[in-house]
Amino acid sequence: MSVGRWQPPSTDLALGLGFYASSTEPLAGTLKARAEEFRVREISSYPVPDEQGPYTVLRIVSRNWEQHELGQRIASRLGLPPHAIAWAGTKDRRAVTERLASYRGLPPGGELGLRDVEVVESYRARDGLVLGHHYGNVFTLRLGGLADPALAEESIRTTGREIAEAGGFPNLFGPQRFGEVRPVTHAVGRALVREGAKEAVEAYLSAVPEGPDSMGGEARRAYALHHDPVKALRDFPPHFRFERQLLDHLARGHSPERALRALSRELRQLFVHAYQALIFNRWTSDRHAAGISLTEPEAGDWLLRVARDGTLPGTQAVPVEQDNLSEARQMVQKGRARLAGPLVGFETPESVGRPGEILSKILTEEQVTRKAFELPATPEVASRGTWRPVLVPMPPVGCSREDPEPGASVPSGTSDGLWLTFALPKGAYATVLLREFVKAGATRFLD
Repeated sequence: MSVGRWQPPSTDLALGLGFYASSTEPLAGTLKARAEEFRVREISSYPVPDEQGPYTVLRIVSRNWEQHELGQRIASRLGLPPHAIAWAGTKDRRAVTERLASYRGLPPGGELGLRDVEVVESYRARDGLVLGHHYGNVFTLRLGGLADPALAEESIRTTGREIAEAGGFPNLFGPQRFGEVRPVTHAVGRALVREGAKEAVEAYLSAVPEGPDSMGGEARRAYALHHDPVKALRDFPPHFRFERQLLDHLARGHSPERALRALSRELRQLFVHAYQALIFNRWTSDRHAAGISLTEPEAGDWLLRVARDGTLPGTQAVPVEQDNLSEARQMVQKGRARLAGPLVGFETPESVGRPGEILSKILTEEQVTRKAFELPATPEVASRGTWRPVLVPMPPVGCSREDPEPGASVPSGTSDGLWLTFALPKGAYATVLLREFVKAGATRFLD
């Protein structure tokens, strides 16, 4: 995988999205013009039903809901603690999503009474959901604003063939992982891992990303100067629910550690995971820039075994050393294993070989150690570390001029687009595949 014809925009580079796996021309198209034009259906692993079980499992369809806020609102409607709702995976905000949720308690008597939220089914179960308790997602989305949909469809198919021949597309974390509206989640995680809760709270309340000032930039900049939580509570609008939760605790004289715990454990874990995602993206992009294969392992790499059905049965990785290098390469060639990259934690092995040198360099630049992920002040969100496939096999992509889901609401007179349908395994981002087609903001290398 040595393509390098197009340069990603600075917003991608800042998140470690440093290259494209394809060399085809970018499509000038728009995505997520409306929530109905980006649909996600979770391929769920249903907890075992049990009429006497202590948990309730809901299948929910929602539109334009941020997941953590949706969880809190559902909990409030059901009279549950704020962080009672569990999910199998994180979904896009600007989308129509269908997924499972669970909680300890009885099923609701009817609908939840929340705008743009529908309960499709509910049942009692012996267990609830945990993160990763699903197989993947099916995406149905519209790429609009195309000058010539027929040429765009041919480009998409050409790009797909190129990616398939290269072994797949990079399993980079998409922009949503870092905050779909305000991409600072990784910055909060970095502060938490490197310095602690006080700095993480500061980053969450004060960080203002580049771009239009649409996420309370004025209130954030003011708080960065005066650090008065009482005044900030007057400045931050009511819909800034998580910021106000932090500020409310600070205003009552609570420590930053206690204030941070006002947020759900899932959200606090997301901060750490986003920082791990940034390091993974950088490691993958730097490896590519160094000309090291993303398909063929070398000494210092790690492999994830592939089950007979093509899925990854776990995250226990096997080290590649000089004495098993030939066998490791054969396993990858036969599809029995896949090259893995590090999601760094306190049990991540010491770096060896060229892959290890890249990781060591990144950790040095980040001024962070593996041990820092133990997070002694907030051990409930500590991370041992794990492994993530470097590539995702190219899925079949269905293309259609018409909406493939009859009855869905689509504006009339919109013949300038294509509907795409494809499925991805859990953890893989549709937006990362889509950027191979659109190469949003890309400019040609001039040299």
